[in-house]
Amino acid sequence: MSTGLLESAQNVLAGILDLGRTRFELFGTEMREELAHLATTVLGGLAVLMLAALGLAFAGFAFVFAMGEENRLWASIGVAAAFFLVAGVLAWWLRRAVEVKPRAFEATISELQRDLDAIRP
Repeated sequence: MSTGLLESAQNVLAGILDLGRTRFELFGTEMREELAHLATTVLGGLAVLMLAALGLAFAGFAFVFAMGEENRLWASIGVAAAFFLVAGVLAWWLRRAVEVKPRAFEATISELQRDLDAIRP
């Protein structure tokens, strides 16, 4: 094998390895971003849920106890119905938010597709 052909093959292999390394670095960066986003979302969501649950529970108790003795049952039913309604609205909103979120690793996938399109004749 001639040295020019061997050198050319080495250059092609080095280019492919460099391209692969770049794509893996991009993947790693996107993975860190996704994990940070997930951790922030989960911790923030838990904090919001805990504080909202405490606030709503105290507000519900205050409302029920503020009612006269004869209306406490209806006040309790109304508070429970309001909680269920809000829970349903939040569940609907959360489902829409999850459906709208872009696909994970979109940049890596698109770059790999571009590489594949460039390689194919």
